[in-house]
Amino acid sequence: MTFQNAVELYLLNPVKENLADLALKLCNEMTTNEKIKMLRGHAMRATVKNVFRYARYYNATPYGAGGCKRLGIPEVRFTDGPRGVVMGKSTCFPVSMLRGAAFDDDLEYRIGEAIAKEALAQGANYFAGICINLLRHPAWGRAQETYGEDPYLLGRMGVALTKAVQSYGVMACPKHYALNSIEDLRFSVDAKADDVTLRDVYLPHFKKCIDAGALSIMAAYNKVNGTYSCDNKELLTDILRNEWGFDGFAISDFFFGIHDAAMALEAGLDIEMPYTFKYASLPLLLKTGKVSMETVDLSVQRILRALIVNEPNTKPQPESVVLCTEHRRLAKEAADKGITLLKNKDKCLPIAEDKRIAVIGRYADKVNVGDHGSSNVYSPYTVTPYKGLLRRFGAENVKLYNGCDLDKAYDLANCADYAVVCVGSDYLQEGEFLVNLGEVKKKPQGAGGDRVSLRIPLEDIALIRKVATTNAKLIVNIMGGSAYVIDEWDSLADGIIMSYYSGLEGGTSLAGILAGDVNPSGRLPFTMAKEEKDYPEFRRIGDDTKEINYGYYHGYTLFEKENKTPAYPFGFGLSYTEYSLSRVSADYKNKEVKVHFAVTNKGDKDGECPVQIYASSENADRPVKLLKGFKRVFVQAGQTRKATVTIPVEDLAFYDSETKQYVADAAYCFHVGLSSADTKVSKTITIE
Repeated sequence: MTFQNAVELYLLNPVKENLADLALKLCNEMTTNEKIKMLRGHAMRATVKNVFRYARYYNATPYGAGGCKRLGIPEVRFTDGPRGVVMGKSTCFPVSMLRGAAFDDDLEYRIGEAIAKEALAQGANYFAGICINLLRHPAWGRAQETYGEDPYLLGRMGVALTKAVQSYGVMACPKHYALNSIEDLRFSVDAKADDVTLRDVYLPHFKKCIDAGALSIMAAYNKVNGTYSCDNKELLTDILRNEWGFDGFAISDFFFGIHDAAMALEAGLDIEMPYTFKYASLPLLLKTGKVSMETVDLSVQRILRALIVNEPNTKPQPESVVLCTEHRRLAKEAADKGITLLKNKDKCLPIAEDKRIAVIGRYADKVNVGDHGSSNVYSPYTVTPYKGLLRRFGAENVKLYNGCDLDKAYDLANCADYAVVCVGSDYLQEGEFLVNLGEVKKKPQGAGGDRVSLRIPLEDIALIRKVATTNAKLIVNIMGGSAYVIDEWDSLADGIIMSYYSGLEGGTSLAGILAGDVNPSGRLPFTMAKEEKDYPEFRRIGDDTKEINYGYYHGYTLFEKENKTPAYPFGFGLSYTEYSLSRVSADYKNKEVKVHFAVTNKGDKDGECPVQIYASSENADRPVKLLKGFKRVFVQAGQTRKATVTIPVEDLAFYDSETKQYVADAAYCFHVGLSSADTKVSKTITIE
């Protein structure tokens, strides 16, 4: 039997039992060496053809693993993400955090389709850009790669991306499984969580992607409850496969993920990526009996099943889809929908056509689209804030000072009606910690990784304070991956915009929002605190312990439990119109709750309002409320529109450690809101 025979026979009877039988038969056709090769990445084979390609930058071409030419079994051809395909000159979409701020999983699905097309056009069949690690603390350097602090939001967005890429025949890989939200100590930190916390807070979004059919998963570097994730049988077999029924294959995080080859393989880690290190010992481990052929066969069959299922879905793409007009427009749409207006004093925005604008700061005309590590996308152009404003308002109205000299900034701002000051972070302050390839006792300055501080740099604060003394309206544009503490300058600004890392068309979107061409509709996917101490504990280089307890509460659930008022709550964002909610009700039938509401646009500008649905229970052990639904509702100026959100009862359930089952509480109230702090409540609904 060849691979193509197996695919054809599967299509005749596409059921699980037939798939398992075909994978077994194909595995039995393979030699021991061919089986072992299936479990190994071989991304960096030094051949004349590819040695210079790989030297250009990370993942410039697909990273291969496995494959068997004799039987026609294709390789797993890996491309990274998540803000687009990292190979070639692909479309740089806004980071996942901005897309989370859009609260639009339909948009995320379309982005997934575009990513799949660009991956296929460049030879990949596997996308490892579905980052759904929960943002527990905004210091996390790779926060930009995920969708926010809420498990439900992560699950909805991760499912959309998973389904989209696999609809085109690109295997989806959610990552990093699990509890991966500290970067500098990622190779050594031990994240601890009890069973209830694991299953209620840190794993539900992974389960959602598995339930949606994800064909693969990437295990993390860090330890979970004392065992490295890639060697962790509880994570990879007990929970992932036995509890959730995952039928796909697991890969390691790159280079340093696996610590014990026998332990990892027995735990359920199938492929070592991107090259063979620990799994180089598999022939010896087989010979000495420390690894059984049955275990190797199980891993091989898991990979084969995924390849067989994926092959018929493959939709080959021409090279012309890469960076095509449609995808660039989609990147702009994402930025339009995700950029978040936090402050608009005296309705100083939007800016009228004839106003003079000074664009100031280190990021005013600098390409700043996020981390330079494994998520970097090499688009051939980026529209900076200055270029976007220049195109929109014209050279006669827009002037630039791309720096932090206070006198130069003052002089330019003092001659303008508006000063747009661009501050925040870049890859030097946050991102993948590429320096940390071993034990580091002191973090080098400008090495990326976790943020040293949750405040913007001191020179940026000084710039804001100086510009605030001019007659110009001060608009602060924050570029960065997650929440900042901004209490020392918040009151000085007339307007504040969170533009995150907004992709190759980010400057165009910023200009459109400032001009009023786009009615801002982004909502914070995280909570912005008044003080850093309001967040949970974090671990940094130099701390006495590398253990950390990942408790049940974080983000808005922690603020509400401790009755603390944030600077800006989860789900908050302003528009150029005003919305109100009414007619909130809920009903229960056939294991579903339907939440009904009406949105009124009280202003004079059409807009989309991302409405959020939270659920609360009378059980004292629960969070005050939890996000369980959202819907973007378009409402014309002066109009009211009704909407309904359906919530399956299974999404309301909590994990019971005694019965080891998910159980719904007896009754719930549903909060329909414009943010987590601004809601209207339904009557109590009894769950039968």
